[in-house]
Amino acid sequence: MKKIEAIIRKTKFEDVKEALLAADIEWFSYYDVRGEGKMRQARIYRGVMYDTSCIERILINVVVRDKNVERTVTAIQKAAYTGEIGDGRIFVIPIEDAIRIRTAERGDIALYNAEQEK
Repeated sequence: MKKIEAIIRKTKFEDVKEALLAADIEWFSYYDVRGEGKMRQARIYRGVMYDTSCIERILINVVVRDKNVERTVTAIQKAAYTGEIGDGRIFVIPIEDAIRIRTAERGDIALYNAEQEK
């Protein structure tokens, strides 16, 4: 199992969500996050200077079986791509175990229902 964390532009969230659903990834969580990027510049809007180094993004978390890692990463990468600086990052992290609280099932089966096995 792997945990995939993706930090993407807010404007690309709906595209990424649709891409994940099309890739049969039915469960994921997401959060509004802020971070510091490489770009350090100030912008002036209506005479007021704004610091743009703090950027708002969406953090998507999804845990998938090993067989679904590449499909998930590819879906996120294609949907989040603009070709501009600030498209985001994808991290793939190993997961040691998963436990479904209701049934105490462990491992891959804790992620999905057995009757939905593909």
